[in-house]
Amino acid sequence: MDLFDRAFENTIGHEGGYVDDSTDNGGETKFGISKRSYPELDIKNLSQSTAKSIYYKDYWDTKQANLSRLPDSIAIEVFDTGVNMGRARALKMLQEALNLLNRNESRFDDLEVDGWIGNATIKAIEKTKESELLKVLNGLQFVKYLTFVQNNQSQERFFAGWIKRT
Repeated sequence: MDLFDRAFENTIGHEGGYVDDSTDNGGETKFGISKRSYPELDIKNLSQSTAKSIYYKDYWDTKQANLSRLPDSIAIEVFDTGVNMGRARALKMLQEALNLLNRNESRFDDLEVDGWIGNATIKAIEKTKESELLKVLNGLQFVKYLTFVQNNQSQERFFAGWIKRT
């Protein structure tokens, strides 16, 4: 099983089947694909293979980032975060995490947090301990979920599920 397949299996384990919950900011979704993001799709009848194709094209191997270039655990985490919070947010979170870890060590120049994973970001990852980066990514993800709930109490019932995914 290649890295994308592993990332997809991990994410599908967090994402359910068809849901159309009026209190969920995500709106109508299936396999984590939302009608809001893909208004042209028949979400209710979306197949898992179509969802997988969408995830590969729009979340895994994009102009902004080819997640195959990242260490396995980081690629899987960034992919899952992107599916749940948005691709751009996940990529920026990765760059923010790298900058935070670098503050006291100055192993590289601070990265521009632009959501584009190019050579500078890859080099920064290579100079960072993977386990530490994963912890900081999870911490930033937790803070973002907490902020969602604090800003919109109607989303509080989703918090436990979001934390399981972190």
